This record gives sequence, C-alpha cells and structure tokens, in this order.
Amino acid sequence: MAVSRRSALKLGVAAGAALSLPSVVRAQTGSIDPRTARMAMGNPLTAFDPIFSGTDTTVCHAVAIYDSLFALDSKLTPQPQMVGRWSTSDDKKTYTFELRDGLAWHDGGPVRAQDCVASIRRWSSVDSGGRLIMELAADISRKDDKTFKIVLKEPLSVLPDILASLSGYYLAIMREKDADSSPTEQVTANIGSGPFKFNQEFARLGASFTYDRNAAYVPRNEASDGFAGAKIVNVDRVVWEQVSDPQTALAALQAGEIDFVESPAADLYSLVESDPALELQVLNPYGQDRCVRINHLQKPFDNVKARQALLHLIDQEAVLRVTALDPKYGHTVTSIFGNSTPYSNDENTEWFKRGGDPEKAKQLFKEAGYAGEKVVILQDTGQPANRDAAQLLAEALRKIGVNAELAPSDWGGLTKRRMNRGPVESGGWSMFTTSDSEYSMSNPTSEVFMNASGDKAWYGWPKNEEYEALRANWVNMETLEQRKELAGQMQKIWWDFVGDVRLGQELRPIARRKALTGLIEMPVPIIAMWNMRKV
Repeated sequence: MAVSRRSALKLGVAAGAALSLPSVVRAQTGSIDPRTARMAMGNPLTAFDPIFSGTDTTVCHAVAIYDSLFALDSKLTPQPQMVGRWSTSDDKKTYTFELRDGLAWHDGGPVRAQDCVASIRRWSSVDSGGRLIMELAADISRKDDKTFKIVLKEPLSVLPDILASLSGYYLAIMREKDADSSPTEQVTANIGSGPFKFNQEFARLGASFTYDRNAAYVPRNEASDGFAGAKIVNVDRVVWEQVSDPQTALAALQAGEIDFVESPAADLYSLVESDPALELQVLNPYGQDRCVRINHLQKPFDNVKARQALLHLIDQEAVLRVTALDPKYGHTVTSIFGNSTPYSNDENTEWFKRGGDPEKAKQLFKEAGYAGEKVVILQDTGQPANRDAAQLLAEALRKIGVNAELAPSDWGGLTKRRMNRGPVESGGWSMFTTSDSEYSMSNPTSEVFMNASGDKAWYGWPKNEEYEALRANWVNMETLEQRKELAGQMQKIWWDFVGDVRLGQELRPIARRKALTGLIEMPVPIIAMWNMRKV
C-alpha cells in the first residue's frame, strides 16, 4: 500500500511520541483523569509575579490564581469583579469601592481593602496607566476592611478601564504582605484569591506546573462574559506541560495525553485539521501585529526620509507568507491601531502598495543622503517568524543597494544588544522585528509601540512632540467618537515621521482535542482556565 507524505509524517510524529514526551506525561498514558486538563503552553513559565514580569505566560498564570478588581467582558468593557459596589462623587474626583462578599485568600484569610490599596500601589510603579493614576491621585486609602477610595486631583473618566486593562501589567490583587514587596523583587508565594490554587508540591520548573480548583471560590452571580462575570471551574485540576518540540506536542495531542497546545507549529496545521478528534481554534480574534522597530538615533534612520523608504519597501504579503504561512491567519495592516480595534483607520496610508514599491524606497534613501552606511538587523533565531521576517527585510534592502547585515542571536542576546543606543560600529543596531497583541494597540497610553517620547520611548526611541501632545490627551476623551477622531490625528502624524513600520497581522490558533470545550475567546493573548470542561 502506498503511503502519502502527509501520512508518513503523521506516523513518524506518533511513533516518536513515546520517546520524547516528558516523563510526567508518559506516566499518565492509559490512565488519564477525565477531570484533569493537560495543556502544553507556548512558552515556559519562568516568572510567577505579574508585576515582576509582564509576559503573556506569566499573566496566564496570574489570572488563574489572582483575582482582579474589574474584568473585561466580551466587548472589552470593564465590569466589577472583586468589587461589589462602587460610586463616584459629584465632582468625579473620588471613587469609592466596596469589595463583594465571599472573597478569601487561598490560605483562608479574608481579602481586605488594605490588600487592594497595597496591590494598586505596587502595580502603579510599573504600569503606565497606574502611573497616570498615581500622578493624579491625592489619596488612595482604606476606609474600612471592605471599602477603599481613590481621590483624584482632577477627573479621570477612564479609571475603571485602566484598572481592568490587560494591555499593560495585570493588576493582580495580592495579600498586603506580598504587595508591600518591591516590584523588582518577585513574589513567589503564589497565594491569591482566584478560582485556581497553585500546587507548590507538584511544581516542576521546566517540566510542569499544576493548578487545582479552588473549592472555596465564590463566583459572581452574573453569567460568564469574556473574562467578566462568573468564573466557573469545571475541572478539578489543570496541568501545564512544558513540551518544547512542536511535533512531540502534536503527537501527545493526537494520543490524548494532552488536551491543548497553545502554539502549534503552522506547518502542522493540516495534520490537526485532518484528525477527527482535533480542532484548531482562534481564541484571540485580534491576533498579533508584527513590526520593525527602527533606531531613530543613528544613521541612516535618524533621517525621516530613510524611515519613509521602509514604508514603501516592505511587501507585507511576502512577510506574511513566512510568518503566518496559512492565508486564513495573516492579513496586511496599515493602521497603527491595528485592523480590529475600534480605532483602526486609514488616515495617511497612501504609502501602502501591494508588493511594495522598491523604486520609491530607493529614491527616498537617495534623498536621505544614504552613503552606504551599514544597516544592522538584529535577528531572533529562536522564533521562526522573527527570524524569517528579518531575513526577508535584509534581502529587500540589499536589492535596492542598502548595505544590510544580519546579526543573528537568541532572544536573550537580542534583548541585551537592543539596549545599546550607540552606532553599529560600537555594538549598536539599526532595526529588529517583534510583535505585540493587537488589543494593546487600542490603548496608546500604555502600548509601548505607540510611545514617541524619545529617551522615554521603547527601543528605537522615536520622538515627535506633536504626536505626544495628542497621545497625552487620549485619557481626556470621554466618548468613543472623540477617541476615534483623535486616533486619526495621531496616525496622520505617525506615518509622517514613521515611528515604526508594520509587517502584518497574524492570528494564532490553538490546537485542542474536541473533548475540551468552553475555552473563552477574547481579543487578548491570555488563556483563561475557568469555564472549560472535558466531555
């Protein structure tokens, strides 16, 4: 009997599973508990404190064990979560919050207002929205054990939105003694008040982490809606497995030894789709926006003409063919607010042309006075999408006569080198590719890509005072229409001075067994473990 290439690959993947699966998974083969969900997460969990580290993996861990004052519903509207009742004064400067009944720490103690105050203060030292609250705050204090207040020097209508936001650091409510720690000192007690308890006894760094249902958790009365409403846990235990090899993860999924793979390899999508027991599902319909961060401080991109040249040079569709692979999951993007947020617009996007415009790019480099300076592209070799996008960028630059050179390294090496603000001859850099959640693009106050404050901006250090004046006014806009109008004004200036260059929007499906249902779909890169069930 002839065996197709796809069948051969499928057989090879399955055959290798028993040899390469982590021992903790192999030990469960044949006796898997139907009340336990096993999940292969995309990146290893190395930090447990969402104030110490804001990575998506750390936040996924944090939302399971720590509750929040407010949570986003499916329409991204903030709803009370730990808060039972809240009110504002007539002058809109004093917010009073009363905690709902039934809140308790995993160690049995009650959640108190002073825990919330300490948690807000620690979070605000690292989160841009939190820093804004602190700048405007006259007082943040406990009124009694269940009530606290935030008194502002001037109104801030978006305060609940900031408390609920997932675009910056997650406002995890911790015990006062934990929240009193410095944000640079990691809290490792992992004692929250959320729907899951972290099982310290079964924690295996680099291998697996276990979360048990918090039987004492009291959900809200409202129906579950996004991350808001009732957080109902339908399994007794969730185990995060660290399975770094994509084929091993898929084999384990096919064998029923795990139930969920957060980041299946794109070249294995067809195998998932051909298996009647498996399914691909997009949990985050906004996806990620990939961009090129440009060093505005050094030649040649200290000249705006050279930055504008990149806008015309980039062929987003070519990039998406190597970063998204499947056309269903990749889309061009021309708005700094992404394709899917309410503020997406087409202001000042005439530069976009399918296939790019290399001749226009070449002309703009000439107008910039480009004289053959070396352009160093930092290349993340550990992440295929970043690696391949950097390779394409280098090839496109070379074709129009730019002296482009790749500087390959792992992500750790890239993050170290990108801090160097000097010229390439002194170990500096010219550009690198990266991505962030498109949901984050809806909040220019906290989104690092959208900051153009020079020395205080993210890597690349773009600077434009006119744009920054508009961005600072974002929090003063009280209606959606006002923010939409402001978004268009901001984007017009952004594409004139070219703060960065976008490479496309990528949707990233998870792979799961069809027996695992109820996964929450939200336009944020966070996996919630409540609500799901095994059937």
